[in-house]
Amino acid sequence: MARVPLIDEKEHPELFELIAKIKGARGGRLINIYRLMLHSPALAGAWFDLNQAVRYGTEIDGQCRELAVIRVAILNNVEYVICAHGPAYALKEGLTPAQVEALVDWGASNLFNDKQRALLAYTDAMTRDIEVPEDVFGEIRQHFSERQVVELSMLIGAYNMLTRFLKALRVDPEP
Repeated sequence: MARVPLIDEKEHPELFELIAKIKGARGGRLINIYRLMLHSPALAGAWFDLNQAVRYGTEIDGQCRELAVIRVAILNNVEYVICAHGPAYALKEGLTPAQVEALVDWGASNLFNDKQRALLAYTDAMTRDIEVPEDVFGEIRQHFSERQVVELSMLIGAYNMLTRFLKALRVDPEP
């Protein structure tokens, strides 16, 4: 159970426009992340815009995006994101169930190509150590353009922020 009660949209008509914007991009649903963030409408709106940009406004392909997001969630032990992205988004983007399962120990798996392995090593370095070693950065540069490196870094950073927010406030996965 979340440490802060989730907002019930029916009790907050003043949030109607923001909730409509969020629900419009989320298949008509107001998920728990936003039900918590709506305690601060300015932050909920800013996160929504950032999240939309890092997920859908970049040159990063869907498989790479989902690999990075799920790996951040695994490293930060955040079930909410693992549950949301593993079965739904990752498979929709063409990752296999075996690849999603192998993300726990991707280094020992042969299910990922060189580009994906470079991405996962970069995600691990940014999440675990913050400092990215030169060899890891050199490998990511072999597979991604400068723009894509910036976009991946923003995506990984954003999901580190989100997973830590969810963990600290103990937000439950969607039913």
